[in-house]
Amino acid sequence: MSAWTARPVRDAWLAAGVCAAVAVGTALVNPTRRGRFPACPFRAATGFDCPGCGSLRALHELTHGHLTAAADYNLLLVAFLPCAAAVWLRAVTGRPRPLVLHKWAAFATVIVLILWTVIRNLPVLEGVLGA
Repeated sequence: MSAWTARPVRDAWLAAGVCAAVAVGTALVNPTRRGRFPACPFRAATGFDCPGCGSLRALHELTHGHLTAAADYNLLLVAFLPCAAAVWLRAVTGRPRPLVLHKWAAFATVIVLILWTVIRNLPVLEGVLGA
């Protein structure tokens, strides 16, 4: 393995370790119990859910095997995880990144997060999209 591919592989394993530690911590501490985690500052300031609202609860449910409950808390997180896993698998096998961070990737990500924030806060969909 060349030095060019060694660093992304190492970084991918480091990221996996951090994600595993977060998952274990979230699995052990139920975020639905008040006082366990700080409140969302965006929600506290605006009264609206941010793109990440419900992520801890969704991750907690995923670590306990409850996919439907996790999707109810944060559907975007649940939909994102298989994509993240695919990118991680490409990195650990030494393949080039599928999205070599094209100029549009950051822009598209911001647009998706903005749309998700608007859609999940529509009164018509309240209770359907969770958080």
